[in-house]
Amino acid sequence: MIYTHAGVIVAAILALTPLLLFGFAGERCVALLGRQPLALRLLLPAVCVISYLLVCWPLHLLRAGWLVLYLLLPIAVAALLAIAEKLDPQKRGHALDFLVLFSLGLAVDLRWFEPAWPHALVAINKVLLLDTGLYGFHVIRKLDGVGFDLRWRLEDWKTGLRELLYYMPIAVTLGLAIGFLHWHGHINRPWLLPGVWLFTYLLIALPEEIFFRGWMQNLFERRIGRTASLVVTAVLFGLSHFNKRAAHFNWRYVLLAVIAGIFYGRAWRSDRRIAASSITHACVDTLWGALLR
Repeated sequence: MIYTHAGVIVAAILALTPLLLFGFAGERCVALLGRQPLALRLLLPAVCVISYLLVCWPLHLLRAGWLVLYLLLPIAVAALLAIAEKLDPQKRGHALDFLVLFSLGLAVDLRWFEPAWPHALVAINKVLLLDTGLYGFHVIRKLDGVGFDLRWRLEDWKTGLRELLYYMPIAVTLGLAIGFLHWHGHINRPWLLPGVWLFTYLLIALPEEIFFRGWMQNLFERRIGRTASLVVTAVLFGLSHFNKRAAHFNWRYVLLAVIAGIFYGRAWRSDRRIAASSITHACVDTLWGALLR
């Protein structure tokens, strides 16, 4: 079934708008919203519910429980991070920060909210959860050093491709040895690769890099140091792939993802730029899909 009604288009635009605003005008958005009364700042992210309404109401899939969830979850995240900001103004990383992180991460990884959506449109849910985190950590928590910027720099490409070159020999050798990767030596429809790469960058690499590097590694670094945060975040990133492409614990995927997480983390912390690690991430996923899956 193809969903083409106007509500879906508007819902997708609304869901993507915060990502674009923070990606191209993040400092101005934070400054503008930061001048608003606290009550308004805490209630504002509830507008996320509009995307759910626009998609599910015309399709007769609207459910009261999901409606309440999408209305209250963004407010709850903002409220928890407002408390964290009061208790930890130095931004050393509070337990509430990690509570929010793990809650959002598990919601995505375990697909808790996907039953609320038509199967073809579950990506909107992932974007809404990302919006919730962006608003909470950037506007309410005022977390610095994230490095989220949708404007590429030459240094992003240099760093991202450098880490790709470091990672690929390890990944290919180990992946082939353990039977996770399978070389098929040719690329079907190579003219599609730029589009596949861009899709991967925007909808897979970018959200995951914001979450794992911009927020998680960033906060862990303040608590446990530069090296330990890199390793811990990479392990958690790897574990988030435990149920990918398998009905059981996919240890091969986890292992390769842990190692990838090391190089993604290195790319991010080089200049604290999400774009750099997202370039590495998108290139790895695209090459894996084209040549080695």
